[in-house]
Amino acid sequence: MRRNTVAMITAVTAMLTVAPAWAENLIRIGSPYQTTTLDPIRSSAAGNIETFGQLYSRLLRRDADGKMQPGLAEEWTISDDGLELVFTLRDAKFSNGTPIIADDVAFSLTRAIKDEKSAYSATLAAIDSVTAVDSHTVRVTLKHKFAPILENLEVFNAGIVSKADVQARGEQAFVDKPVTSGPYEVREWRPNDRLILEPNPHYWREGYPKNDGAEFIEISNANTRVSMMMSGELEAMREVPWSQLAEMQSRDNVTVALEPSTMIYMTLLNERRPPFDNVKVRQAAAYALNVPAIAKAMTEGHAQPANTTLPSALNYHDKDFPGLPYDPALAQTLLKEGGYDGKELTVLIAPTTDSDKLATLLQAQWSAIGLKTKIEKVDRSVWWERVPAGDYDLAPSWWYNETSDPDLAVRWALCGSCGTYSFQTYYENAEVDQLTEQAVRELDPAKRAALYAQIQRISTDEVAQIPLYYPPYANAYARDLRGLTLSPSLQWSLEEAVLSR
Repeated sequence: MRRNTVAMITAVTAMLTVAPAWAENLIRIGSPYQTTTLDPIRSSAAGNIETFGQLYSRLLRRDADGKMQPGLAEEWTISDDGLELVFTLRDAKFSNGTPIIADDVAFSLTRAIKDEKSAYSATLAAIDSVTAVDSHTVRVTLKHKFAPILENLEVFNAGIVSKADVQARGEQAFVDKPVTSGPYEVREWRPNDRLILEPNPHYWREGYPKNDGAEFIEISNANTRVSMMMSGELEAMREVPWSQLAEMQSRDNVTVALEPSTMIYMTLLNERRPPFDNVKVRQAAAYALNVPAIAKAMTEGHAQPANTTLPSALNYHDKDFPGLPYDPALAQTLLKEGGYDGKELTVLIAPTTDSDKLATLLQAQWSAIGLKTKIEKVDRSVWWERVPAGDYDLAPSWWYNETSDPDLAVRWALCGSCGTYSFQTYYENAEVDQLTEQAVRELDPAKRAALYAQIQRISTDEVAQIPLYYPPYANAYARDLRGLTLSPSLQWSLEEAVLSR
């Protein structure tokens, strides 16, 4: 009887692991990030961003080389004063076969800007109105000159949804069976497990997707992702641990790509309360750190040490600025001049191996100058409750930018009056805020570069955050997979990917 039971289990398992007939070229992607919503305006979390790009087309699209290309808009014009853009739509359809028209575009963009549940309206905040001139023409009117408008219209939350479907079904439009405008539609969504996509039969790019679909599998444990990748259970995986990168590169069936990213690893300091309300104490904490050594230790030498508060991959990054040098003696002097009283400060981290390692490295170097710290580990959800509430002293973390333009990055991390409290550090400098508004309204690239150089130098000198390193994305791919890459803005080139089995 026991043998029969084992045989039955084996048979059932075999049935479950055989790919269905429709998915002979299904691309399985393992990621530590969850898909929590299919509504493109409801979240700016990494896992959702990765999938929004597969489900919803935008007016423009970025190709694999990073160049902006026509998307749902086949052409556009910009007025001489830079305040009006007119887009001409191509003939395209949603996944249910209905035409994509100007009303859908106006509805989608206005929803992203004005809906009370919109998670990231800042990308389109310079838009005054979006109107349908006729079924194939859309007019976007700006409140003021806005240099990165085209890039921002390619950001994930500018994806076009069906006005008729959303108005008819409400929230359920993004739960049961979303009507999509991108290369894929949803075959099945199992929250906290996986999202299975299949080709959108009405996708406007003829001949795409070049595969049978994808399965985004949520695998939080890095070792599990590595094991599945090396055993052939995945065609791609996010975030190869640096310590295992060399081993994976030695495998015949796997390639590891170090792909450009707009990420920056840094340390937040709570400047709303002592001791980091004093710039000298912030500077002491920065001068105490051997940034090149930290970058090498954390990434096996694959990351670039950070020299400014902005990621190196962004336009107008000030590569010539030397950054703050490692100077423990100066750090001790500044700590004393800043009135630090010897209080033990809390370093708040999420419970991951990398966070633990980074916090330990930082703690050791701060201890060497007399800055006392203790490490507190909390769940990631708790981390995101406490940091916005200002309930921390120091918090190593990372962020990335959705575009190559620095405006969103500055507004997120360095602008005190832009709504995010400089990534919850409460750093505020009136000159930086003024330069932020001046730079986004400046259309001359050389003048913009000079303005962003000023922003970087001021915020780095004043230690708005402590910049640590700029890492690439370390992703693994099966050797029989071609055409799949991850862009700096977390968009997969999935529709281009082909399996050569």
